[in-house]
Amino acid sequence: MSSVTVVIPTLNDATVLERLLTDLSSCHFEVVVVDGGSGDNSVAVAGRFGYRVLDAQSNRGQQLNIGVAESTGDWLWLLHADSTISPAIVAAIGEIADGPPSWGRFDIQLAGASLLLKVVAHGMNNRSWLTGICTGDQGMFVHRSLLEAIGGIPEQPLMEDIELSRRLRRVGKPIRRRELLTTSIRRWQRDGVVVTITRMWWFRLRYFFGADPDALARDYYD
Repeated sequence: MSSVTVVIPTLNDATVLERLLTDLSSCHFEVVVVDGGSGDNSVAVAGRFGYRVLDAQSNRGQQLNIGVAESTGDWLWLLHADSTISPAIVAAIGEIADGPPSWGRFDIQLAGASLLLKVVAHGMNNRSWLTGICTGDQGMFVHRSLLEAIGGIPEQPLMEDIELSRRLRRVGKPIRRRELLTTSIRRWQRDGVVVTITRMWWFRLRYFFGADPDALARDYYD
């Protein structure tokens, strides 16, 4: 199997990060955590596991690029800190790493038993399949050679996953893996399902029509 590096951008993610790193600790992957200036103990949590921790500005695209540049794996697995992996997901990454250079993502499920959240996740997975646009919470994976061919990860504070997908589509269609990657519903719980979906699509529409990613990030995190 080719080598795999997991790159995790963090910003005040200590609680969820500890769970993810615990799950990764039994895997034979290189893990690089790139912190964007957390005010909690995210850095300390990563340090306890003995993983490499890098510092960066609070810019997810830049954080990912720094992690990739300082890693050694043939394959890059870009994971959000609030993702929950399973043995099936880990086995799938192993299968992917045994194959030819490619890129893609996993189907997701939103944590929790709500029927509405299951419908939302189903819609997100099918939208991604139809458009070839993947998002960061879907656990994107890519062979290093393809990433280098497109000039690396866009150093944007927002919509870096959308732009990365756009560029990677030029070199090949994304692989859809049906194993379910679980992602946190903390954003959905905080803002509500309708508000969260509306905001997501509003920012994507603005980006589609040429809005500056830095301006979008200021609005998004305001």
